Amino acid sequence: MKDFDTLGVMLDCSRNAVMRPDALKRYLAILAKMGYNQVQLYMEETYEVTGEPWFGYLRGRYTREELRDLDDYAASLGIELVPCIQTLAHLGAALRWPAYEWIKDIDDILLVGEERTYQLIERMFASLRECFRTKKIHIGMDEAHHLGRGKYYDRHGDIPAGDILLGHLKKVCELADKYDFAPMMWSDMFFRIAGGYEGKLGDVDESVHALIPENVSLVYWDYFRTQKAGYVDRIRRHRKLTDRVIFAGGAWEWIGFTAHNEYSLRTTRAALAACRQEGVRDVLITLWGDDGGEASFFGVLPTLCYAACLAQGITDRKAIEAKFFEATGVAFKDMMLLDLPDKTERVYHPVNPSKYLLFNDCFMGILETAARPGDGAVFAAHARRLAYAVKRTGEYGYLFDTAAKLCRALSLKANLCTVTRAAYQSKDKAALAEVIRRYDRTIRYVDDFTRAFRAQWM
Repeated sequence: MKDFDTLGVMLDCSRNAVMRPDALKRYLAILAKMGYNQVQLYMEETYEVTGEPWFGYLRGRYTREELRDLDDYAASLGIELVPCIQTLAHLGAALRWPAYEWIKDIDDILLVGEERTYQLIERMFASLRECFRTKKIHIGMDEAHHLGRGKYYDRHGDIPAGDILLGHLKKVCELADKYDFAPMMWSDMFFRIAGGYEGKLGDVDESVHALIPENVSLVYWDYFRTQKAGYVDRIRRHRKLTDRVIFAGGAWEWIGFTAHNEYSLRTTRAALAACRQEGVRDVLITLWGDDGGEASFFGVLPTLCYAACLAQGITDRKAIEAKFFEATGVAFKDMMLLDLPDKTERVYHPVNPSKYLLFNDCFMGILETAARPGDGAVFAAHARRLAYAVKRTGEYGYLFDTAAKLCRALSLKANLCTVTRAAYQSKDKAALAEVIRRYDRTIRYVDDFTRAFRAQWM
């Protein structure tokens, strides 16, 4: 692959949307056609661990047999399947159970320094070692915002978060080495402790470089920039900590019911240009499932194909579209229509009106303040375009059906609060009668969307 050793996709299998093994196999086959050689399964606790019945309890966890089968299938396609887990924070789904109270520091963070914490982590590694042939493992460790502020503080007092993190990382890396795993971790905590990550990057003391275990790589994640310079600056800052830097970008489908391919193409283009310039050899595209995993991973296939093509040195748009059709059997331009439900105006960053207007209370109207008078007509036009695409998109038609029904419901609901209030204040009973009929139709349309969404989810 031109300029890159690894081009991977990370699939969020934790945010209430654990992808079924058969669907995951379909996805792996598509990624292989596009040119990907690695897939990471982000599993906070949705995998079987010996002696841990609460891991993934009632959440659709993967069994060891399923993971072994998926690993074999991925390998047959030339894809390295990598477990991506958590060994510090983001374990709220497990830590809510009383059985884990003894290893909970605060929020969703494990209690560092507690022997039973490391017994659990060792069982995680042991179970995963039985399932995956790879030596790579992603150990997480991101966004532990209140590290050391709960039980840890009660036991040890005010210890600098950086010291806590590095001590924990050393122990986890020793356990990973015991099970022949080479760990990687999200890098943000080093910079958060120094002053910031999403905004202005904190300046990390270069002495930290010597304290980072030699067997760990840092994953720099960034989904927000459309200019190459910002990525270049951050890659160089990461290089002050270690030469083992992996970049993780994002295919946006995590803020609502639909994809944001157009924005993702822009961030991906800038990010990969920076990685190529700075010699970053390993790249990952993340598909998160924040807020419930409402959007389908299949909806961002255009972004993934675009990233794969750029990584292979293919930049001609027609060539990219041909590659996409070869991998999916659907026209690139058609798949891009799945962005429509959140496109009510020209914006330069992802927004999700299709979500907040769907959940808006029509009598309170708090969220309708963001709607414009003509949004109903815009959603109606989107609904027609998406409905027309259902038949010509074959096996993916259900995605367009769901999106069309969402837009149809919003064509009536988007400005319903404003219409209701105007008719009520004017005491126009004829207008109010019409508003009531509009409510009846809106309810039917929302029910239609709910059924379509359930079919898509299943």
